[in-house]
Amino acid sequence: MLVLSVTDCPPALRGDLSRWLLEIDTGVYVGKVSQRVREELWKRVVKHLKNGRAVLVYNARNEQKMDFRVHNASWEPIDFDGLKLMLRPSTARQTAKYEASRLPSRGYSMAAKMRMAKRAGRAKPAASSLPERFVIMDLETAGLHSQTHEIIEIGAIKMIKGEETACFHSLIKAKKPVPGPVTHLTGLTHEILQKEGGLLEDVLPGFIAFLEDMPIVAHNIAFDLDFLRVACDQIGLLFPGNRRIDTLSLAQQHVKGIENYKLETLLRHFDLPRSSLHRSLPDCRATLLLLSKLIEIRDKSG
Repeated sequence: MLVLSVTDCPPALRGDLSRWLLEIDTGVYVGKVSQRVREELWKRVVKHLKNGRAVLVYNARNEQKMDFRVHNASWEPIDFDGLKLMLRPSTARQTAKYEASRLPSRGYSMAAKMRMAKRAGRAKPAASSLPERFVIMDLETAGLHSQTHEIIEIGAIKMIKGEETACFHSLIKAKKPVPGPVTHLTGLTHEILQKEGGLLEDVLPGFIAFLEDMPIVAHNIAFDLDFLRVACDQIGLLFPGNRRIDTLSLAQQHVKGIENYKLETLLRHFDLPRSSLHRSLPDCRATLLLLSKLIEIRDKSG
């Protein structure tokens, strides 16, 4: 079973979809087809849906029994500890559009500029290498939803020319009891947070200042930034517009045939040291190891 939602669907594509699926509302198609047909239909969607958006949901052999695909959509699927979630606008996509917008605009469509940006990146691999200065960030949270769950720990490591030059770490006092599964995962209890944590309004300004204007590196960075954006809104801070580097996206581009793209899975795949995961600073250091490995793989692949 699958559900496909499309907007601005051209007649030719609508005809292809109608051969295999039932349109139950404007731009909403449902049906039960083979994997081969599903893949072929999605190829046609991507090929012919120039200005519209598409979201595909289909049965999959995972814990949730479903998976997602998106095309030109502002929301994107992410993997969080084996669960597929849909997050608001992708930071990576926003950055790509921003870079494309900096190219000459006269006489070029957005799609053409995006292609030019990709060609420019391939032509100048050194320009996309790691910056000399960046900050690795990790947040631990009391749940998966930024609108209802709190940040309970913030960690960051500042890297300059390959050397760790400074660290930031703080627990955050929780306003609500910490769920049992989160305590099991992180070892953080409500009592620990109340005793050792700081108030969000006291901790967050120092963290934002720590970031300076350096690029931010994180694993599944869209998840962390979503929580950070909500927290900034809550206390009236300006959300940082730093350049972002996502090791999850890098892994998806350069690592194939892996069970999933969780940090722990990737560390195990590359036989990299891993300890005390699901705590901010250890996760930052693990992300740094993973980043170095992924950059090595990317550079070797050309």
